[in-house]
Amino acid sequence: MSAPYVEIHGLKKSFGLKPVLRGINLTLNVGERMALLGANGAGKTTLLRILAGLTRPEAGQVSIDGLDLGEQTREIQSRVGFVAHQPYLYDELTAQENLLFFARMYAVKQPRQCAAALLERVGLSKKARERVSSLSRGQLQRLALARALLHSPQLLLLDEPDTGLDQDGLKLLASLLQEHSDRGGTLLFTTHDLEAAIQRSERVVLLSNGRVAYQRETPGMDQEDIRQVYQEVAR
Repeated sequence: MSAPYVEIHGLKKSFGLKPVLRGINLTLNVGERMALLGANGAGKTTLLRILAGLTRPEAGQVSIDGLDLGEQTREIQSRVGFVAHQPYLYDELTAQENLLFFARMYAVKQPRQCAAALLERVGLSKKARERVSSLSRGQLQRLALARALLHSPQLLLLDEPDTGLDQDGLKLLASLLQEHSDRGGTLLFTTHDLEAAIQRSERVVLLSNGRVAYQRETPGMDQEDIRQVYQEVAR
């Protein structure tokens, strides 16, 4: 049995008078792949942003790799790669310049070689010197994936990573996630694609109204199983 890598206890978050997370308790083990499901507004994105150190919770405790999120945010961020709805890239910089900027931020060794290798890996070598503002949505998503992988994070947080990707992009995503798992990396991702949730994860967790409403290991589960549960729970 793997040891816990992410431990969440009693996590709460509101925006104004609207509660978004109402007491989340969840554990993600070292090397585990978890799919986070739920309707729009269920709290998925807020949970990922908290784990990435970008949003502060109001109550509860979160530890990642044994570090307290509230007190050791910077140390945790060095272990986390995050792909959000926004690509978190600088439009006025080129694809290469963006990766070099983030490589310096994370003190990546041999940043130019690392950036070049990742641009090649995500199929953007020919776009290296083009400004981000000129890239298509799918190319932005590929570059965001490269940015998230720059510092070889142990934990990958992906918020609907399929966004904007064509069929080749989806194959690339699957390959990158497999490589991350093969290195012993831990994965938490959101998706509305129930088939992808089963294929890419070892456990699915369904949020409803800011709470964990359902969770199950995916071996032996088919798409109809999760669709039925989703329709019953994700309201």
